[in-house]
Amino acid sequence: MTLRLYDTREQQLRDFVPLDPENITMYVCGPTVQSGPHIGHVRAALSFDLLRRWLDVRHGRVTFVRNVTDIDDKVLANATEVEPWWALAYRMEQEFTQAYSAIGILPPTYEPRATASVPQMQELIQTLIERGHAYPAPDRSGDVYFDVRSWPAYGTLTNQSVDAMEAAEDADPRGKRNPQDFALWKGAKEGEPADAVWQSPWGQGRPGWHIECSAMSRRYLGDEFDIHGGGLDLRFPHHENELAQSTAAGLGFARYWVHNGLVTVGGQKMSKSLGNFTLAADVLKEHDPLVVRYALAAAHYRSSLDLTASSWTEAEAALGRIGGFLQRVGRIAGGGIGYFVGQSLPAPFTEAMDDDLGVPQALAVLHETVRAGNSALDSGDTDAALDAARAVLAMTSVLGLVPSSASTASTAHATALDSLVQEMITQRAQARADKDWAAADRIRDAIAAAGITLEDTPAGTHWSIDG
Repeated sequence: MTLRLYDTREQQLRDFVPLDPENITMYVCGPTVQSGPHIGHVRAALSFDLLRRWLDVRHGRVTFVRNVTDIDDKVLANATEVEPWWALAYRMEQEFTQAYSAIGILPPTYEPRATASVPQMQELIQTLIERGHAYPAPDRSGDVYFDVRSWPAYGTLTNQSVDAMEAAEDADPRGKRNPQDFALWKGAKEGEPADAVWQSPWGQGRPGWHIECSAMSRRYLGDEFDIHGGGLDLRFPHHENELAQSTAAGLGFARYWVHNGLVTVGGQKMSKSLGNFTLAADVLKEHDPLVVRYALAAAHYRSSLDLTASSWTEAEAALGRIGGFLQRVGRIAGGGIGYFVGQSLPAPFTEAMDDDLGVPQALAVLHETVRAGNSALDSGDTDAALDAARAVLAMTSVLGLVPSSASTASTAHATALDSLVQEMITQRAQARADKDWAAADRIRDAIAAAGITLEDTPAGTHWSIDG
């Protein structure tokens, strides 16, 4: 089956046909680092981590670029005399990285900061001016705007006409020809930090938000690349403007547009501007990072996700079932389960992932495999149980959901714990053989009080940690 992705621009599922099947190129709009990440930011990054992981399984190599917008009106507004804008941006960038890393989001191939690509932005702006699609403000303020009416395709990403659009509010309208024209370069204003401006042919200033991503994607991926991703809230104006300025400059730009759904609170978009956000750091203090990853991944990436207390409870229980099964098999296999990602993936799992990254359906296959594996263990079919465990490990590896309990057999702590529990199991077995039922019960109760469950089987007694 061919991977199919929902292309937001085409508003339909499309077969994914990359430029180079051996190197998929993907650009995802990263954070504007004026403050720390909320859980919606983490969900967005996770959506593209899952896509990136699946593309890697399918094609073997993905060049993945996620930028950092470290110069912006909001960054400047949140800076203080004690913490200048560039220091604030760096500190917030670290907070995003920590949140991403905590839940196993893989680092990008390249993670460029906007401030490092200003010459490339100026080059692109100059090309647009020469092609007649951009103009410096006539009042010599230093502003440069994209002329939306010069580009007939403007509005095609979101199916809007220019006349129906509201005025662009990303810059002072002092020199605009049309209210919808957006800023490519913002002339320096009185009161802004002296170190937040760059020299340019149009005067001192700094880049507009939209031109940043067009320049950085081109710099790191070339004039044309496979996938452009981001949150659904970025479709307009950010992605619409990126598409217009890049194609007007003669670039092929993105061949597929992929957008993730938003995290909502009571049906309303989670956002810093609305004040209804939950900081990622607070969520990660309350819940295991793997539980957070599972809860955020459980809904389809294009759907809205309304997180509640039950979201975390259900995710924890699901991971417990997976980990419990792998522990049972691990005791039989002695840690030698072994698997190869790709070779051990069940066909229904692959079909689900190929169908627009159907993670909910893929998780259903995963849990069905866990159920089948437990049944095989109950019936004494060790080979079938091992096959199921290999498939489970392969699937959880692809999804970044391998339970920590699956690898504890190799740690010194687990070895010591196993030695102690096995000694107690031996003592209990001896007490039962001596028909000293009181002693046997005391040992079992002591084991249970430590959160350990015993399972008596024809092949012997096995133990597992509750939960």
